[in-house]
Amino acid sequence: MEFKGLCAMLGVLLLVSCSFQQTPPKKKQAKKDTTKDPAIEDLQKQINDINQELNLLKEQQALQTVCLKGVKIHRKCFLADPVRKRYHTASEDCHALGGVLGTPTSSDENNQLTDYIRQSIGLDEQVWLGINDMVKEGTWTDQTGLSITYKNWDMSNSQSPQPDGGQSQNCAVLSEASYGKWSDENCREEKPSVCQFNIV
Repeated sequence: MEFKGLCAMLGVLLLVSCSFQQTPPKKKQAKKDTTKDPAIEDLQKQINDINQELNLLKEQQALQTVCLKGVKIHRKCFLADPVRKRYHTASEDCHALGGVLGTPTSSDENNQLTDYIRQSIGLDEQVWLGINDMVKEGTWTDQTGLSITYKNWDMSNSQSPQPDGGQSQNCAVLSEASYGKWSDENCREEKPSVCQFNIV
């Protein structure tokens, strides 16, 4: 008898439980808050500031990794890529890493870059630089489109001083074999490259 009573009681409890579950909850009236709490705004600003700092730290850490693998020259890090590629592919690969093809802006920087290329890629190599005259023949610019102020063209051959390629050679290379002098080459040739990352 006790068992039947217990079963009956359990049945009643299940029915009550099911009826509560089927009754839709009453919706609360959503009250629009047209004024923002200054404390919430302050917290949101702090969160945004922390996110910006975190992103900056991530960039700095990535840059330090690049500098550790490559070389730091003045306020730039350079990272050599010995894989032979066409100019545009090398440029895209540098962009994917957050940099651009290397563009020396002084004699000292060019000399240090030449030494680094000798050590990391090898003797007698030419590497793509971030310098071209694709937009206007004879007007050599960096990858941002600005005219270059420092030039180190190879003038040692009096019969063919660089740049000498005309419209068929629109991309610049730095030649380790000619002690860091530059020459123009066909952009479709495959050469090693060096990426440049500015340190902020």
